Amino acid sequence: VCIHRVRWCSSIRFIKSKYVCVFDKSALKFSHQQRLFRTSAVSCGQIVQFKLSDIGEGITEVTVKEWYIKEGDSVSQFDSICEVQSDKASVTITSRYDGIIRKLHYNLDEIAYVGKPLVDIEIDASKGVASEEDVVETPPMSHEEHTHQEIKGHKTLATPAVRRLAMENNIKLSEVVGTGKDNRILKEDILNYLAKQTGAILPPSPKAEIIPPLPKSETVPAAPKDKARKLPVPVSRPIVFSGEDKTEPITGFQKAMVKTMSAALKIPHFGYCDEIDLTRLVQLREELKPLAQTRGIKLSFMPFFIKAASLGLLQYPILNASLDENCQNVTYKASHNIGVAMDTEQGLIVPNVKNVQVCSVFEIASELNRLQSLGSAGQLGTSDLTGGTFTLSNVGTIGGTYTKPVILPPEVAIGALGKIQVLPRFNGKGEVVKAQIMNVSWSADHRIIDGATMARFSNLWKSYLENPASMLLDLK
Repeated sequence: VCIHRVRWCSSIRFIKSKYVCVFDKSALKFSHQQRLFRTSAVSCGQIVQFKLSDIGEGITEVTVKEWYIKEGDSVSQFDSICEVQSDKASVTITSRYDGIIRKLHYNLDEIAYVGKPLVDIEIDASKGVASEEDVVETPPMSHEEHTHQEIKGHKTLATPAVRRLAMENNIKLSEVVGTGKDNRILKEDILNYLAKQTGAILPPSPKAEIIPPLPKSETVPAAPKDKARKLPVPVSRPIVFSGEDKTEPITGFQKAMVKTMSAALKIPHFGYCDEIDLTRLVQLREELKPLAQTRGIKLSFMPFFIKAASLGLLQYPILNASLDENCQNVTYKASHNIGVAMDTEQGLIVPNVKNVQVCSVFEIASELNRLQSLGSAGQLGTSDLTGGTFTLSNVGTIGGTYTKPVILPPEVAIGALGKIQVLPRFNGKGEVVKAQIMNVSWSADHRIIDGATMARFSNLWKSYLENPASMLLDLK
C-alpha cells in the first residue's frame, strides 16, 4: 500500500512521515529515482518567442532579407539574428537572450509583421529570465527590444555601463561614433550624441578634434579638371531576352516612393528657378580641400549649399515647417534636419543631416561622408532617413540643369541643384569673363508659401553662395 501511495502522488513531498518508517531499501531507491527524474524535467530550457519589435515611423511589416543563424545555433545577447528591410531602411535585428535557436518563423523574402514571433529561442530557466507567458505577452513596442536593434555592419564595443546609459536614453549604439580604442564607445560619446540630438552646444572632445590624415593610398583622387570632356560610361549589365512579361511586387524603397509620391500629389506645387554664380565658392573650396583632407574629410560643394540653406531658413522659418493633414495648423520645426537625395542601387533615398543650425561646414561634410558611405552599402538606419524638415537634391551629379523637384511630405519645400558649368558672363565693367554657373529649381507648398517668400529665400541663399565670406557674419 505504501509503494502504491508513492507512485500515485505527484511529488514525494506528499508522503507522510509515518509511511517512511516501513520503507525497505528498494522502496527508498525507487522513490529517489522518481525524484531525480522530476528535477531534471524542471531544469530543462524553456522556449520563448522573440517578437519583431516596433521599428518606428508607423512601419508594420518588413521583408526578411538574410538570416545570420539557423535552427540549432547558439546565440548570445546582441548577436545578429537577421537583416530585415522596410520601406525606409535595412535593419539588423539582434538577440536579447542567451540560448539556442529552435525555430525560424519566416523564410527569405517573406513578409514579417511587427509584434509577431520572429524566432523561438530556448533559454536556461535557471537564469531568472521571465517566464514564457510573460515574454509572449510583451508588447511589440518594448523599449528593451527596440534598443537591441542595430544597423547592419556595425559591431559596437562598449562597457555595460555605457550600454545602460544608451538604453536609458533610447539611443542605438550603432549610430554613435566611438572615440575610444578600436572605436570603442565611451560615456563622453553618448553625452555628445545626446547634445547633438537636442541641439545643445557643448565643447568638443579633444579626441574628436584630432583626426589623423588619411594615408596616401586612401586619399580621394583628384577630379578631372575638364569635366565637360568626361564621357558617360554605360553600366555593363547582362541582357537577357526571355520573351515573357515579368511581374514583380513593389517592395523596399520603391514601396516608400510610391507612398510618398502619392501623398505629394495632394500638394499644389509652386516652382521657382534661378542661376547662381559659384566662381568665388569654387575658389574657396579649392583652398579648403587640403585642410579638410588633413582632417580626414572629403569636402564637396554640398556642405556649403546645406549651411547656406540653414542660414536662410533662420530668416524664413515657414520653409522649415509642416502642415497637418486637415490644413488647420502649421508646425515650425526648431531643428534644421536637411535631407540630401541620394541615388543608390536600392533606389532613391533621402537621409538627412540633423541640426544643421548648430553645425559647422566641416561637421556637415563629415556627416555627409558618413551618410554617403552607409547609403552606398545599403546600411542607412531609420533615424538617418526620417525626421527631415527641408530637402536638397543634387541632380547635377548625374546631369541636367533644371528640373521640377517633388516635395517630400510633410515638408513644404525642396530644392534641386543642377550641374556646375563654365559659361561666359558679363562682369561689372561690361567685360566677358568665365564664370562657374549653377542652376537651382525650387518647389514649395503653395498652400502656405507664396511666391515672394520663396523668391526672397532663394535670393538670400544665392547671396551666401556667391559671396561665401558673408556667411561668416551669420554663423553661430
